[in-house]
Amino acid sequence: MRAIQLSAFGGPEVLEYKEIPTPEPETGEVRVRLYAAGVNPAETYTRTGNYAFYKPALPAGIGFDGAGAVDAVGAGVTRLKKGERVFVSSLLAKKKTGTYAEFVVTDEDAVHPLPEFVSFEQGAAMGVPGLAAYRGLFQSARLMPGETVFIHGASGGVGTLGVQMASAHGARVLASAGSAKALQMVRDLGADEVFNHTEEGYMDKMVKATGGKGPDVIIEMLADVNLEEDMKRVAMYGRVVINGSRGSLTFTPRSMMVKESALYGMAIWNFKPEEFRQANHYLAAGLRTGVLKPVVGERYPLAEAKQAHIDIIEKGGKLGKVVLTIE
Repeated sequence: MRAIQLSAFGGPEVLEYKEIPTPEPETGEVRVRLYAAGVNPAETYTRTGNYAFYKPALPAGIGFDGAGAVDAVGAGVTRLKKGERVFVSSLLAKKKTGTYAEFVVTDEDAVHPLPEFVSFEQGAAMGVPGLAAYRGLFQSARLMPGETVFIHGASGGVGTLGVQMASAHGARVLASAGSAKALQMVRDLGADEVFNHTEEGYMDKMVKATGGKGPDVIIEMLADVNLEEDMKRVAMYGRVVINGSRGSLTFTPRSMMVKESALYGMAIWNFKPEEFRQANHYLAAGLRTGVLKPVVGERYPLAEAKQAHIDIIEKGGKLGKVVLTIE
């Protein structure tokens, strides 16, 4: 099969497009013929060999998310059948051969039904972003119906799903993005109010939209830039969840004391087994019921995974989820 493989750790240049043997499923495992794979920042970190959460033994496949059709099942697998349309969410699977490939073998529990009305590219946009959005909103912040949530930087893979989840949950959703196109997209997904985070004073406008109270929950994608301002503007007894950060910052703890607010760091690698199971079932149900409609952004052929990695880190600001298409 054709696949992207790591023979060494390093920059995007170590992503090798080559022919390798097609993996075989063992007991409790499933092989999926993939037609699309999700590209996540987590994979760019894995590629370097310096990622604290995951360092595969080389040579290794790469990629956690994908969608396609069941191709073969190992002994003991009864829930899935050959030919069934599925999405793959293999981040915490015991076996994961990598979704940047024509075929992936992974645990049965990492493979979930994909409705006919959902494209393979949309299915590939579910795993890591959906898990992050679910954990941040419901397992970390414990968002409740009737509360107000501000999703900061809502036009990417995590944010677009987070807006839909929070809106369906009965929360009032405020969201920021960086362009007119992105703002309209986020509004169309269910945000009640949107704010351009490239404009001066947008955080003050966001607080004004809450009647001066501030949001009960803030989901923060770039904490090293925004956290100080978040803690000043979150509501009394509010919660801020850090979903992403790319550096350090100067921080004033007294702002938390004044509000008696809570600050949570989160990483989906820290899911407990039951939490991970619950999150994946939520994603599958969201697709089945039409509550979740993943937004697919830029598409790259499998052979251009190297360029996808360059663009997702260096250019940033992507609308929706970056995916690889697999012929």
